[in-house]
Amino acid sequence: MNNQTLLFILYILFLYPACLISQAAEDTVEVKETSRLFLEQETLPIRLAFSNKEMKKETNDSTYLFTKLHFKDEGNWDSLDVRIRARGNYRRTHCYFPPLKVKIKKSEAKGTLFKGNKELKLVMPCVQSTNTLDNIVKEYMAYKIYEVISPFHFKTRMADIEFIEFKGNKNKVHQVKGFIIEDIDNVAERTRARKMNRVVHPLEQDDITSVQNDLFQYMIGNTDFSTAYQHNQKLLFTEDYKTVPLPYDFDMSGLVDASYAVVSQVGGEVLSIESVTDRMYRGFVRDEAVFQTVRRQYLDLKPEIFGVIDGLKSEFDNEKEFEIARKFIGDFYTVLENDNQFASQIVRMARTK
Repeated sequence: MNNQTLLFILYILFLYPACLISQAAEDTVEVKETSRLFLEQETLPIRLAFSNKEMKKETNDSTYLFTKLHFKDEGNWDSLDVRIRARGNYRRTHCYFPPLKVKIKKSEAKGTLFKGNKELKLVMPCVQSTNTLDNIVKEYMAYKIYEVISPFHFKTRMADIEFIEFKGNKNKVHQVKGFIIEDIDNVAERTRARKMNRVVHPLEQDDITSVQNDLFQYMIGNTDFSTAYQHNQKLLFTEDYKTVPLPYDFDMSGLVDASYAVVSQVGGEVLSIESVTDRMYRGFVRDEAVFQTVRRQYLDLKPEIFGVIDGLKSEFDNEKEFEIARKFIGDFYTVLENDNQFASQIVRMARTK
């Protein structure tokens, strides 16, 4: 054995453990314990009371309403003092029920189901009808699918909401479905990452995670996002010095197909599709190997993703809506499983600017 061969073998032996460590790190990104609020996945019964009119008119980024959040934990009702405000500019204007941001003092949350959660989002239906309640389930489904795809995701939990609306001298009671979303600070802590507020060009973000995100957006038929503008996207900076995107708010997607949904024009860009149920890949150009790696991951995860979908069937009020949602994801896999369609509809559609 000559010296060059010996050096090569030693070099490989040196690198191999490092590769194993790197792979192990990728497989165990989620090193912090998930809070009990999201670890438990039974639908959470909650009650809220406030003036919907006042909520939409009087609250903003710095102005909140004070109320009590009642919740049922282990068969018993409990309550917290919370502050709430409306969020989501489009839904705030076009929907009867705006999505809410909820703030909880640490001292209030201590010893309760909400321990460790200082801020949360509560997604409500646009209006109270069968279809919009099913839209809530479909948007929740999107979050659950992304949990399967990437360790960098928002935890969610379904909720049965009794909303007591103050209307002048009388109150109106609404029974609706919704879901709770964890705060970005909790995601950062759970994944040992840091929240980023500065602008990072998509091509400077991690290749694999970016394509996972972009292919997911294509899967659910969503164009209402931008990692460049951080529109419906947050950014995290990981322990291994990578910038990764974190998607949220999927109500404008073709999967949800809300009555108010329109094709997005983020940054004023007019897209060549007419309906939110038309798919268009909005990711940036990456090496072919990156596309194929993520494609293989999605194909391998197909049974698990459809397991998520089928597991939510009982949540739908209208079985037809479930079948439409399931077929929509099935159509995505038709593209993914065909080499020519994958090349023409995804790889060659990737953006350069």
